[in-house]
Amino acid sequence: QVQLVESGGGLVQAGGSLRLSCAAYGRTFSTMTVAWFRQAPGKDREFVARVGWNRIIKYSDSAKGRFAISRDHANNAVALQMNSLKPEDTAVYYCAADLGVPTTSASEYESWGRGTQVTVSP
Repeated sequence: QVQLVESGGGLVQAGGSLRLSCAAYGRTFSTMTVAWFRQAPGKDREFVARVGWNRIIKYSDSAKGRFAISRDHANNAVALQMNSLKPEDTAVYYCAADLGVPTTSASEYESWGRGTQVTVSP
């Protein structure tokens, strides 16, 4: 089973940028769909972005135009570049991966990282 490790979270002011990275250990990432989800306190985990094994990329409405997901083949990782951050983007961000059909449903992903905190101040 692949192990996922997220990094890059932190505290940033509104309008700023952060770049999250999800590194995979134990399996080549390029054969898997990789997604980012986030969970704010008291809220359900929600889909942010995914890149499928078929290279098709999908974003949530809130991420579209501000976030960009990309593969880093050299480091067997997937990055999430987040620009124009807003206080409502504050959450723990999780990386997830699966060999199945690309989906936005968290329940369909087998492997998860432990998450990285993103805090956006007003």
